Amino acid sequence: MTTFADLGLSQKVLSAVTDAGYTIPTPIQAGAIPHALQRRDICGIAQTGTGKTASFVLPMLTLLEKGRARARMPRTLILEPTRELAAQVAENFDKYGKNHKLNVALLIGGVSFEDQDRKLERGADVLICTPGRLLDHCERGKLLMTGVEILVIDEADRMLDMGFIPDIERIAKMIPFTRQTLFFSATMPPEIQKLADRFLQNPERIEVAKPSTTAKTVTQRLVASHNKDYEKRAVLRDLVKAQDDLKNAIIFCNRKKDVADLFRSLERHGFSVGALHGDMDQRSRTTMLANFKDNNITLLVASDVAARGLDIPDVSHVFNFDVPIHAEDYVHRIGRTGRAGRSGRAFTIVTRSDTKYLDAIEKLIGEKIDWLSGDLTALPAPMESHENDRGRKGRDRDKERGRGRRSDSGRGDSSHKADTKIQDNSIEAAEGALVEARVENVKPERKADRKPQNNGGNRNTRPSPAPANDDNRERRQRYHRDHDDGPTPIGFGDDIPAFMLIVANGTKA
Repeated sequence: MTTFADLGLSQKVLSAVTDAGYTIPTPIQAGAIPHALQRRDICGIAQTGTGKTASFVLPMLTLLEKGRARARMPRTLILEPTRELAAQVAENFDKYGKNHKLNVALLIGGVSFEDQDRKLERGADVLICTPGRLLDHCERGKLLMTGVEILVIDEADRMLDMGFIPDIERIAKMIPFTRQTLFFSATMPPEIQKLADRFLQNPERIEVAKPSTTAKTVTQRLVASHNKDYEKRAVLRDLVKAQDDLKNAIIFCNRKKDVADLFRSLERHGFSVGALHGDMDQRSRTTMLANFKDNNITLLVASDVAARGLDIPDVSHVFNFDVPIHAEDYVHRIGRTGRAGRSGRAFTIVTRSDTKYLDAIEKLIGEKIDWLSGDLTALPAPMESHENDRGRKGRDRDKERGRGRRSDSGRGDSSHKADTKIQDNSIEAAEGALVEARVENVKPERKADRKPQNNGGNRNTRPSPAPANDDNRERRQRYHRDHDDGPTPIGFGDDIPAFMLIVANGTKA
């Protein structure tokens, strides 16, 4: 049986690996480490949770024992798609490189440039970063990439598939052509492989498992649900409560908004829950992950930012609240459980609109996933929430009033119309009385302006004209200022400045 001592690693590295409690390498480690020590380009494909990170960290530590880095000229570069993965790789260097005096710089978003600049000025033997932050430092003139000897692109398919292709091409042009390039990923579809070949030179392909296969230690089940979000949330709550062996679980959603909504829902129902998505600041994301790892929270609702490569060793369950749109993401999601030989369980909630995504997943992994308790055809009648029921009853009541439908008391259309007419007349009368009272309170002297009713057709009865004095005009202006419900005045209205009334010869108009 092959041991780490047979792979050609240095004594310092072997001592750190032994202290970490490892003696037997995983298949991807046994296949990749010897070729990496020979400075060969590598394309490594293996299931998630099989130790791909150590496959490039351990040989890099051995190769970096000779030489030192100069200021702002890193010796090696590791690209990661997310901040969490970058921080996790840095932790691996701290663990396995404790016998080395190497400077490791972590360049990720959410951290001040000044702190990162100070690390770069001391010289970085290992530079771990996300593409965007690396390019930011390069554009500010803080990095010179001509000294990079080893380039590692972790989660290669995601890096190339998430829109990082232009960034990686720019970075690759900054690095010497003689570099060593290492690709590692759990999935490598043919179209992504073509892109990866552009960055590799005569690579050694190490494939220890069929691409896009899931770990046999993970029990997978499908759960049918209706499309409504509140029904899916109810199904999820029942599913979580039914797991007697649940220690902790990650719940995946497709959108960041759904992560926030589901987190609030589970919190209201008394679950110990946290949230993780890409819009959170780095400190919040780090704190949330630490709380989940330390079992301070039981459930972690997350977007696919937590699906790739996060090493949380003992996750007992994974729940897919949404079926992933990209089939490869399913492999990464359920790979958060059943790691390092442990058993795990993965449940995916499926609605009728998710069937095409489910078909793509089953085609990718090459197997059918069993249903937990009947497929979509066995769904019960849709549930009605109390809130929706109240809203429906309110809408029906409004329709009955507006369209003259038969009311609950059994009155016919004619009586209902009569009641509506009486009610409308009462409202009009009340509004008229209110207007009349307002006029009486504001303009008591203008009562005579209202036209009297025609009493027997007496045409000689006419209202006496109100005196057009300045007091009446002032009251009218004050009334319109206080009750701005009349037409919009044109120009200055009644308040024309005096100077505008003077014509050219000095007399008033």
